[in-house]
Order: sequence, then C-alpha cells, then structure tokens
Amino acid sequence: MENNKLVSIITPAYNAARFVEETIRSAQSQSYPHWEMLIVDDCSKDDTCAVIERLAAEDARIRLIRHEKNGGAAVARETALKAASGRYIAFLDSDDVWLPEKLTRQLAFMESTAAPLSYTSFRRISENGDSCGEPIAIPLSLTYRQLLGNTAIATSTAIIDREKTGPFAITRTYYDDFALWLTVLKRGLVAHGLREDLMRYRVVNQSLSRNKSKSAMKVWRAYRDLEKLGVLASSWYFVNYAWNASRKYRNS
Repeated sequence: MENNKLVSIITPAYNAARFVEETIRSAQSQSYPHWEMLIVDDCSKDDTCAVIERLAAEDARIRLIRHEKNGGAAVARETALKAASGRYIAFLDSDDVWLPEKLTRQLAFMESTAAPLSYTSFRRISENGDSCGEPIAIPLSLTYRQLLGNTAIATSTAIIDREKTGPFAITRTYYDDFALWLTVLKRGLVAHGLREDLMRYRVVNQSLSRNKSKSAMKVWRAYRDLEKLGVLASSWYFVNYAWNASRKYRNS
C-alpha cells in the first residue's frame, strides 16, 4: 500500500470494552479500503484488550499498542501518531462510529478543496445507539482565529493531510485535540467542513455535564497558557465559544 493513499486511524482506548468492537467494525465497514487502525490501550481494567486482540487477529490492518502507564487520551493519540504510516491521519474515539462512506466522501472532499484539515457534520447517539436529534451543523471553513471561538471540529470527524500540514505532534497533552487544530491552523492554513452526516458521536449520560465543564476549562486554559492571549481577548473568544456551543446543543 502506497503511503500517499493510506489513512492511519488513531484510536485511544480506556475501559472501552462495551463499545470498542462497534467502533472497530465501523472502520472495517468503510468503502475506502486503504487504512490502518492503531488502537492504543491506556491500561484498561476491563476486557478492552481482549476485544481488540480478537478483532486484530482477523484483520491485519488493526494493531493494538499497549501503554505500560496510564497517560490519558492525548498521550495515547501521540503514541499512535508516532507509529502511523499514512499520509492521512484520521481520528476515531473508542465509543464513536463512522458511517460506511465516511473516508471515501471525506478524502474526495479534501482532494477537491486541497484541505489540509477537514471535518464533517455528525449526529449524536445515546449509549444504546439511539439517535439524539438532528445532524450538527458546521461552518464551511475555519481559520485559526475563527476556531478560537468555535467548537465545530468533533475529534472523530477530523482528518489531517500530513503532506499539506507538514509534521506535527500531540505534545500539549492537557489541551488535546483543540490544541492540535490550533497548532495546524496557526501555520496560516484553513480547515474545511464537509456538510455531510458521516459520524455518530456517543453521549455517555453520566459524564455529559462533567465533560462540558472540563472542555470549557481546557478551552480557557488554552487561550491563556498556550496561545498567550490577554484576559480581554480570552474573554471575547470564550464568549463566542460558549455561544456557539450552546447553539449547537440547542439546535441538535
């Protein structure tokens, strides 16, 4: 497989035994066949590894990497990124699901728009897989400054073209994916949004409120600690971030 056609799918997993098989099967169901899936187990305490090992034994494109120490999702993604061979880096969290045409449609879109980073619309599902509302609307494009005040890029919809972005790393572990998108766009690049519903984002009810608060704190700290924005600028972007986030939840 030529690396310029290969998609490296990065999946961090921690105590994901309940959902990870469905996630892997959604990768296997892709109409685009040229991919590898790098799943990093972050010291799970359940049967996550057993599930992944069983599926990897059936499909050589799936690779399990085990962490010796728990480091969190960002560290797991960085481990997978270091092992990735593909030109394209796609992200798929261990409880989310891709629709079968996701890679085919998104890669064609990236080629037609010359996008270095792309993202798609998606729909939320419950823990049991039931649909929750309408597809999430996304902007057609995002610059660095627009992203500062927006929540539009869902991790499991994102694909990065390394030929266009140049090398990158996931080193800002606390800030995770938001910091990665900022790093890429800060190079003067523009992310492009494909307005097609191609991913299912699973909402785990017991953690929803906690995750919203945690995400908001990460965004604020990213403004102040990483981007070195002043209090006024940070406040301005945070108001926009909060407004866009509330609108997204309200309209879905």
